[in-house]
Amino acid sequence: MFTDAAWAVWEPLIEEVRPQGKTPPKELRRTISAIFRRHQNGAKWRSIPAELGPWWLAAQLFIRWAKQGVWERLLDLVQQRGIALGMTFIDGTNIRAHQKAAGAKKGGCNGQERDLREALGRSRGGYGTKACVIADGRGRAVAFALAPGQAHELPMAPGLLGCLPDVPGWVVGDRGFASDAFRERIWGMGARPAIPPRRTDAEVACPDWIYANRHLVENLWARLKEWRAVATRYEKTARSFLGVLCLAATADWIKVTKL
Repeated sequence: MFTDAAWAVWEPLIEEVRPQGKTPPKELRRTISAIFRRHQNGAKWRSIPAELGPWWLAAQLFIRWAKQGVWERLLDLVQQRGIALGMTFIDGTNIRAHQKAAGAKKGGCNGQERDLREALGRSRGGYGTKACVIADGRGRAVAFALAPGQAHELPMAPGLLGCLPDVPGWVVGDRGFASDAFRERIWGMGARPAIPPRRTDAEVACPDWIYANRHLVENLWARLKEWRAVATRYEKTARSFLGVLCLAATADWIKVTKL
């Protein structure tokens, strides 16, 4: 359950982004506490303690708000305190999917198309999702992109650059983003790339004093994966899993920024 001090921070944020229906959700603090407990512990919805209200109420609210983009708007809202754009970091990670993550409705398409839509696929690491994040200079998440587990992270990078509110000074990435075309895109937007070349590529400028800061985005993934529902995907739909990522990232923003 949220403490009074914690809820004093979260309540105005949630009130600003949630759908304003004729009948506001009852016991909102209790229901949001149940959602947090489920995602932080990776438990089944049915395992939510009775004192946090009906499990189905928390599940319905989370899924409905995920479909309406509420959790993404919540992350956007906390970013209004200021995104540090001296450096930005882009990084991807493989997230194993639990067997319960399979089986979303096909919606008129075949199984392969459904898996592509829901960002699920098989790679050498098993069945899962490739998640890519772009983070600001303090190692706070700005936006996410999802793809099936076997996908490469490079195609997601240009779209993530478009999520930045302004032109950063540097764009820092590992060798997975080593591409002349991507570097040219960064230069074209007015920023400078710090992406080391692959072993078979020609040498390119990648200042060590800039690249050494890439641990900030690695630390971000480590913090986000403290949430069991981020470390292992339990959600059947990409929309719901994106909601989990945005909720965890919002909590990280509040903790790091000390709102």
